[in-house]
Amino acid sequence: MTVSSTHAETIVLHAGFRKDPATNAVAVPIYQTTSYQFDSADHAANLFALKELGNIYTRIMNPTCDVLEKRLAALEGGVAALAVSSGQSASMMAIHNIAQAGDNVVSSTDLYGGTWNLFGNTLKTMGIETRFVDPKDPQAFARATDDKTRAYYAETLPNPKLEVFPIREVAEVGKKLGVPLIMDNTAAHGLCRPFDHGAAIIASSCTKYIGGHGNSIGGIIIDSGKFDWEGNAKRFPLLNTPDPSYHGAVWTQAVKPLGPIAYIIKARVTLLRDQGQAMSPFNAFLFLTGLETLPLRMERHCQNAAKVAEFLSKHPKVARVIYPGQMSGEARRRADAYLKGGYGGLVGFELKSGYDGGKKFINALGLFYHLANIGDSRSLAIHNASTTHSQLSAEEQLATGVTPGYVRLSVGLEHIDDIIADLKKGLDAA
Repeated sequence: MTVSSTHAETIVLHAGFRKDPATNAVAVPIYQTTSYQFDSADHAANLFALKELGNIYTRIMNPTCDVLEKRLAALEGGVAALAVSSGQSASMMAIHNIAQAGDNVVSSTDLYGGTWNLFGNTLKTMGIETRFVDPKDPQAFARATDDKTRAYYAETLPNPKLEVFPIREVAEVGKKLGVPLIMDNTAAHGLCRPFDHGAAIIASSCTKYIGGHGNSIGGIIIDSGKFDWEGNAKRFPLLNTPDPSYHGAVWTQAVKPLGPIAYIIKARVTLLRDQGQAMSPFNAFLFLTGLETLPLRMERHCQNAAKVAEFLSKHPKVARVIYPGQMSGEARRRADAYLKGGYGGLVGFELKSGYDGGKKFINALGLFYHLANIGDSRSLAIHNASTTHSQLSAEEQLATGVTPGYVRLSVGLEHIDDIIADLKKGLDAA
C-alpha cells in the first residue's frame, strides 16, 4: 500500500517508505552496512552498468539515505535526490557536477558566509569563476552570463540578509539563456518550493530545519527533472559528452530509460563515488525523524519569530530589524509571493551600539544558545561580524548584509514569554 498526497504534513510521514519488507517495522531501519550482497553476477553487472538501480556500496547509496532522498524529493516536488555529508558538500557538488576549470557561475551576493568563501576562493583554486551580482536586479544575472556560464546560484531566504530571492524572475532569465537556477532552500524548507517557481536544482543543508534538533550534519541535492540538459548540450558538456570516469557514458543518454535524472545520477556515481561526501545512515535516520515534524515546527518558528521581530522593532537600543514580515516594497512583495505559512524563523537586528554592543548582547543571554547554527528547536543567537563572516573583508560583509552591530537570531520553540525575557536581558547589557 502506498499513500499519495500533495500535503507536506502527510508527505513527511509517508513518502518513500511504508514498512520494512523484512520485518514489517514502521520506523525506517538504520542500515548500518558498508556493502550489499549481489543476487548474481548478472545482477552486479546490471547495477554497475546502470541498467537497473540498487545498492552497491554505502559511499554511493544506502537504504536509509534512500528513504530520506525520496521523502525530500517528494516534499519539494522533484524527481530524485542525493543525500550528502553536509550542506557545504551539497553546494559544492551541485556546481562541480556541471562546471569545470574555465567555466563560471553567477551567484547572488546574498549568501551565507561559508558559501561566499567557497565560491569566491575555493572554487577559484579549481579554475571555476564566480560572478557575484545583486539580486535586486534579476537582469544582472543575464548581463553576467556568457558561453561558459553553467549555473545561477542563490538562497531562497538568504542568511543573514533575509531578503527573499526573486526565484521566478531569475529562473525566467536562465530559461531564455539555457542556464539552470540552483537554489539553497535551507532556511525555507516547508515554506517555499523553488521548483514551483522555475528553479532546476535544490542544494540545501539538512542540518538546520530539516533535522531540527542540532544533532547531525548533512546535506541534500534535489533534481527537479525539469531542466533540459540535452537541449542545452553545448553549455553542459559534462552531461552530454562521453565521461571517461564511467566507461564513456553520456549521461543524458545513459539514464534516459530511468527518467529525467541525468544530473542527479551523475552526481551520485561520479562525484559521490570519487569524492566520498556520503551521509551516515544514522544521520539519515535522525533527519527522517526530524522531517516528520517539519511542517508543525515551522509554524511555531514563524509565530515566535514574528513576535520577536515586533518586540525588537519597538526597542530603543535597536537601530533596525531585518525580518521579511517587516520589510516593504519589492522585498516584501517577494516575501509574500514565495513564502507560504510564515516568514521563517530567522530574525536579524542591528544594535545602535555596534560591534562591541553585539558582543555584550551575546554574553548576557541565558536561554539563547550562542552557536554557529540555525534551525534548532532551541533558540540560537550569534554576532556574525565576529564569527561566521569574520573571514570576509568589511566590504564583503556589507555585501552579504552583515554590519558591525548585526545580530542574527534563530528563534526556537520555547514559550514566547521566555524568549522575550531573555532578549531583554541581552539588550539591557548592550
